[in-house]
Amino acid sequence: MALLLSLLAACGLPLIPTEQPAEIPWGDLRPTLTSFDELPGWKGDRLSEALPAFLKSCAKLKTVAPDVTLEPKLAPSRISDWLPICAAAARVQSGTETEIRYFFESHFLPYRASNDGQAQGLFTGYYEAELRGAWQPDTTYQYPIYGLPKDLVSIDLEKFTPKWKGEVISGRLRNNKIIPFPTRAEINQGVLKGQQLELLWVDSAIDAFFLHIQGSGRVVLPDGSQVRIGFAGRNGHRYTPIGRELVAKGILNSDAVSMQTIQAWLEANPLAGLRLMDLNKSYIFFRIFDGDGPIGAQGVVLTPGRSLAVDRTFIPLGAPIWLNTTEPGKSRKPLRRLVIAQDTGSAIKGPVRGDLFVGYGRAAGIMAGAMKQRGSYYLLLPK
Repeated sequence: MALLLSLLAACGLPLIPTEQPAEIPWGDLRPTLTSFDELPGWKGDRLSEALPAFLKSCAKLKTVAPDVTLEPKLAPSRISDWLPICAAAARVQSGTETEIRYFFESHFLPYRASNDGQAQGLFTGYYEAELRGAWQPDTTYQYPIYGLPKDLVSIDLEKFTPKWKGEVISGRLRNNKIIPFPTRAEINQGVLKGQQLELLWVDSAIDAFFLHIQGSGRVVLPDGSQVRIGFAGRNGHRYTPIGRELVAKGILNSDAVSMQTIQAWLEANPLAGLRLMDLNKSYIFFRIFDGDGPIGAQGVVLTPGRSLAVDRTFIPLGAPIWLNTTEPGKSRKPLRRLVIAQDTGSAIKGPVRGDLFVGYGRAAGIMAGAMKQRGSYYLLLPK
């Protein structure tokens, strides 16, 4: 059963999750009522760190008409049902851990999520990338970061028939017809030159490619100042994980695929790397923005360690989720915490699938690149 809260999604700057091997992309969300005592590690989390993220989502809920009805009716289905909960959250925000825990336990019921009865899914991480760039090209800064083309159009197919819910196609308008937009390879070959779409220029084609995967980043200019850029649109072509291509060619073992191993291979094989990156026909366009951090699909600033990208076909944006997985690395240390569904991504498909926003910078990039964990989660839905 699909759990959709698309009306809550404002025009934001969604980050795009880290590339990982493909999972079963679709399925059937089956929520099973349980209790907070059954949530692994529930009493060990500092819920006070998750409450501010939830309040950011509440601020978005308040911008939606109270009588809007959400689907399906697995929980109270009007915005007006959520508003008292948000008001109670605002009152308890300066409370103790015990008070905050009581707030969540008294206003929500936990449901174990499963995909056709399978509770285990894939959980990855993503981060805000850092690049080196300049406003004008030169021998160092040769690779453009493009803004949104004026002739790029996106169509929500659900508006034509309900069976296409969650499906969006993008293309370009030519002679009153929608045709496919150029692919990554065609754009890299210069098809957009002369349209004055270049926002900045960066010094690495590989860094630019991973920026497209992350969907948001900061560009450090030669004088040390920084420019924050975020998602503005995509060309509409299907996303192809190049890590999967390296596995198919026998270059990497599936267990060894991570952002770091892919990047290392690209750097060691520059010409073949460019051809490999072009196999991913999907291309992302950006815009410059000011703010305290990257903005997710719900239109709120993401909180490191507390914002989760989900498949909006199944999971409502703004919903609290109890995440039960492990940290990357040999230790397999439990990673159990309350997170808020605040983002989406082209690689995040399925009822039990999540991508955790882990922050900004090199350390965050290492963690995000290595995170490829099995786990489960529990939806917290209003009583």
